[in-house]
Amino acid sequence: MRAATVREPSDGYVDIKDVELRPIKANEALVDIEYCGLCHTDIHVALGDFGDVPGRIIGHEGVGVVEQIGEDVTSLKVGDRVSVAWFFRGCGHCEYCVTGDETLCRSVENAGYSVDGGMAEKCIVVADYAVKVPDGLDPAEASSITCAGVTTYKALKNGNIRPGQWVAVYGAGGLGNLAIQYAKNVFRARVVAVDINDDKLESAKKVGADLVVNSSDINSGEWIQKEVGGVDVAVVTAVSQVAFGQAVDAMKAAGTVVCVGLPKGTIDLNIHRTVLDGIKVVGSLVGTRQDLAEAFDFGAQGLVKPIVATRPLDDINDMIDEMLAGKIEGRMVVDFKK
Repeated sequence: MRAATVREPSDGYVDIKDVELRPIKANEALVDIEYCGLCHTDIHVALGDFGDVPGRIIGHEGVGVVEQIGEDVTSLKVGDRVSVAWFFRGCGHCEYCVTGDETLCRSVENAGYSVDGGMAEKCIVVADYAVKVPDGLDPAEASSITCAGVTTYKALKNGNIRPGQWVAVYGAGGLGNLAIQYAKNVFRARVVAVDINDDKLESAKKVGADLVVNSSDINSGEWIQKEVGGVDVAVVTAVSQVAFGQAVDAMKAAGTVVCVGLPKGTIDLNIHRTVLDGIKVVGSLVGTRQDLAEAFDFGAQGLVKPIVATRPLDDINDMIDEMLAGKIEGRMVVDFKK
């Protein structure tokens, strides 16, 4: 089968190779991949930012149809459409796995990083960890919800947003575009979208942002304070250190900044504002299987509609260049039938 694999040495790009899969084992399933989206985390893996994994098949926004199941599989059947998500498997018995924080399992396996992922014609999954894609949800759109969608949905849950409150979404790209839709259409919040790209801000307006601000030459936090008196929650998906500091500046007292993006370096926060105004700063990492099932369901209901464009696998390195240049609206998705 053809697959996109991390180069040796890691340079941020991938090689398209013919790879032979091993036979599946008990409790596993073989998935015929239809679509797999490109995520910025894939680029981190390809650069070796989390550790070098030469030869690893990238991809954690995979959607495909179960072709074969192993012994003892009861949760899936042949013909089911399922996902290949970043949270590939937990140990199932640690304090995190049994208390609803399974993505924080210290023995976690992540698709496209510690195990082979979905940017390939076929993928082996652990059956009980492969979340089903509901009928009525376009599989290409589902691929975006598998990571970008569930990540922003969980971030909003972690922000404890309530209907009518203001949310600032920093970064209006693939994640931010979906964050806006979940905030508006699921949590019934009001949204300020912040980016340095006017085209992405126009896209943010189209999916429901109430206000937009280009932060390339102004402090968005100060602007938001002037326009709406601050926000209750800020979700920072931008790969920019500056965005995190401005998000704190944008907060109302007792608000919550939810950190999602992964720029290198540290966060520079206004300590006086953080302490004296009781501002909470929390990290949010993708979502659990239940979070993904919920995120899929909202997509199937039509409340969230990812912006996707499909490309053949041979375009993968061009897609990486376009993502790094900020030229992608929504999500670029590899269509394995092209």
